[in-house]
Order: sequence, then structure tokens, then C-alpha cells
Amino acid sequence: MTTIDKTKPVLVTGATGYVAGWLVKRLLAEGFTVHGTVRNPDDTNKVAHLQRIAESEPGTLRLFKADLLTPSAYAEAMQGCEIVFHTASPFTSNVKDAKKDLIEPAVLGTRNVLEEANRTTTVKRVVLTSSCAAIYGDNIDLKKAPNGVFTEDIWNTTSSERHQVYSYSKTLAEKEAWRINEAQSQWDLVVINPSLVIGPSLNPQSTTSESFHIIKQMGDGSVKTGMPELGFGVVDVRDVAEAHFKAGILPQAKGRHIVSGHNAFFRDLAAALHQRYGKQYPIPRRELPKALIWLVGPFINASLTREFVSKNVGYPFVADNSKSIRELGISYRSIEESMVDTFQQLIDEKLI
Repeated sequence: MTTIDKTKPVLVTGATGYVAGWLVKRLLAEGFTVHGTVRNPDDTNKVAHLQRIAESEPGTLRLFKADLLTPSAYAEAMQGCEIVFHTASPFTSNVKDAKKDLIEPAVLGTRNVLEEANRTTTVKRVVLTSSCAAIYGDNIDLKKAPNGVFTEDIWNTTSSERHQVYSYSKTLAEKEAWRINEAQSQWDLVVINPSLVIGPSLNPQSTTSESFHIIKQMGDGSVKTGMPELGFGVVDVRDVAEAHFKAGILPQAKGRHIVSGHNAFFRDLAAALHQRYGKQYPIPRRELPKALIWLVGPFINASLTREFVSKNVGYPFVADNSKSIRELGISYRSIEESMVDTFQQLIDEKLI
């Protein structure tokens, strides 16, 4: 069991991120000194929200410049830290070469941070932000899962450089983390595997993320004709941050944790908005036939390949989140609370 000294600083990589913002707030509220790494601490547009949080909480925030793909870039920020929360992850929507643009940066970034943990003698625990994408690639994989449920014992074996490359990159990055962890005995590794993260953002610039794009489409008329019958897990960003926090400070925390509040379909997200916003906004109310999506999907969205549609649309997502409830004490928010808070933020920021 790893006992953490709360008077020592903790590191949060990628501190301006969607999940990281809520984690930084939680740590500061608890009185921690937080070392947050960002690409450019002098870019006030990117870090202003973190400075505002720090002013209203008892903890102390120190920002450090660090690039995920530069070896030894985290040495200064990690100095004296007992916990490293590695939330930073390279992300690009402009993928021309899957290996070069997505896979290698994901693995290299993880390696750089964890090898720095090996060199920093104070580090006792690393909490890694992975993904349910490291557990499964397509919903059809559920057919092969024991008892028809995704659990922490399962690894994604169906994604590749050709199909579901983002999921493949997350799988390889988490496997690299476990490889480095098992080769040493100084620090233990606790992994958080969230599903689709929704909920309000503390950073106005995070409202450009994929989950905000999905929810925005429900209000701007883009999908008013209907949605695919696509199953997925969904979880509130504040619950994901709490899971990271608990994974860092609880002595008994260990291994992987599926952090997913609900097994859902797009129709469930839309239904959560109907009562409050259905009269003012074109919230979708019907599902489109799979055959239609298979036919026109590739022309509407590059990610809706026919292989993706075949292996995902019409299939549920079913995951067991009991370990996160039992061992991390997570109590999940309702889909309605998460969706309303997100949708209202988009309205307030005039994005809908």
C-alpha cells in the first residue's frame, strides 16, 4: 500500500485539458500544491481559467513549460512530487500518417513521462488517463466478452493502424505504461479508463472537444432528422476528475478502473435534453435505419466508414463500473445533469 504525504506537491500533466482542469480544481480545494505542465505558461488565454481557480482555492498552483514529446521535459515539474497524474495525451484530428501522427506520439509521450518518474526518486504513484478504448475497439467485440460485459480484465485486440486507429494508439500507450511500471519497484501505477466524457468545461477552449461537438449538433439542427443507434459509455467530467483524485490518494487503489457512469445510446443523451430544451431547439427524437447510415455515412463523416457502421451501429455498449464504485467510492451523476450542464454552457457561450 502506498501512503501519500499531502504536504508534498503533485504533478498534473496537460493541466489545461478538459479532465485536468477539474482535477486541478479538486486538488487545490484539498490544499495540495499542484505542479501543472502546459505548453506555454505565458499564454494567458490558455491558463487564465487555472489562475482563477487557484485564486479561489486553498492550494497552490505552479505552472511549468513542458512538451510531451521532448525527453526530460518534465524533470523540473516533477521534482519533489509523490504523485504524477498523467492526463496529457497528444491529439490531432489531422491524421495523414496514423503511425507518425497518432500512434508514435501517444506511446512516446507516455514513455517520456514515466521514464522521468523512474529518475525522480520522490515519485510513489502514477495515475494514468487511459480510455475504455484500450478495453474494446468496436461494440461488436462485446459478443466475445465473458458474460457479454466489458471489464478491466479485457484488452482491445481488434483495433489497428487501419481501423479505429485512435483506440489502437490508446491501447499501445497504456500497454507501454504497464511495461515501464513492471520493470521497476519505486512507484505503482493506477489507471483510469473513462468512456465518452461529457459535462461542463472549466476551460472555455475545451468546448471544441469531440463530446461538445456531438452535443452541439443536437442543438444546432445538424442531426434533427435523426441519430444512429450507436451504443457507448458516458461519464461526467467531474466524476472522471474525482476518480483520478481518489486513484492518487487512496493507499489501496491499484490496477485499471472502468470509469463510465452509464451504458447509453445517442437517444439517451437527446432524451435528457427534451424536457428543458425540446421546444426551443431541434433536439433529435428518432433513430435512423442502420442501412441508411451504412449507405450515406462515409459521405457525411469520414469516421463513419462502412466497417465502423457494420461493427458498431445497432450494438449496445455494456461495461462493468463496479470496481470504480467499490474501490474508488465514485458516485456517478445522472445523464440529465451532465447533458443539461453541458448544453447550457454551449448556450451561454453562444455556440448554439
